[in-house]
Amino acid sequence: MDNFFEANQKTWNARVPYHLDSDFYNLEAFRKGETSLNATELNEIGELVEGKTLLHLQCHFGQDTLSFARMGAKATGIDFSDKALEAARKLNDELGLDAKFVQSNVLELDKNLEGQFDIVFTSYGVLGWLPDLDKWASQVNHFLKPGGFFYIVEFHPVIYLLDFDTLELTFPYFNVGEFEEDISGTYADNDADIKGKEYFWCHSLQEVITPLRERGLELEFFHEFPFSSYNCFPNMIETGKGQHQFERYVGKLPYMFSLKMQKPKNA
Repeated sequence: MDNFFEANQKTWNARVPYHLDSDFYNLEAFRKGETSLNATELNEIGELVEGKTLLHLQCHFGQDTLSFARMGAKATGIDFSDKALEAARKLNDELGLDAKFVQSNVLELDKNLEGQFDIVFTSYGVLGWLPDLDKWASQVNHFLKPGGFFYIVEFHPVIYLLDFDTLELTFPYFNVGEFEEDISGTYADNDADIKGKEYFWCHSLQEVITPLRERGLELEFFHEFPFSSYNCFPNMIETGKGQHQFERYVGKLPYMFSLKMQKPKNA
């Protein structure tokens, strides 16, 4: 299993300089004060983060972590990419914020971080890099304070059934093990000089929700969305402000879901 993570870490390290310079992440606007958070997460939890401790899992180079810090959260971001976190710390210092960043595989976070948080947050393209969501749910529960909440907004598993180039039904809905893929470029810069292999896993919604419930987290809401906040897959068109869909399947697919779960105060 370690070789899968090592290959993925190498790929994500290679992506960092291209992502920092990309229009996709638009660091120039971010430095001027624009948030990197999307309307979905802002509408659903934006008013709840001020004055709270917040743990951001799989934070990449920390834009969303820093956006939460700007909103008054005491934010900590974690990621397995040392190059991404190097960039995150530099950006934090440049902006005069007080976010912290910890390098760790999310499935082994309890070995590298102490404490509990009012909010555990993760978003967009995170679960497919994890082979075991039972271990992931254990980490979420471990770091969540009693009375706190977990929130995820993520791409819907239905769209991961598709080969994004052909839009044909290709991958299983359920987790049947790892898939290996040869990659070139990156979603933020198709022309980036990046080549390598990466490994990913498919996860059903049941596989996401059940292990969290088994650890006592209580469902507050579950939402599905008929659009993607990001134009990060091939063959997408803009169908509304901040909304994108595959041109072939406009109005036919769920593209994202969000989930908010509360940890009982007496847990």
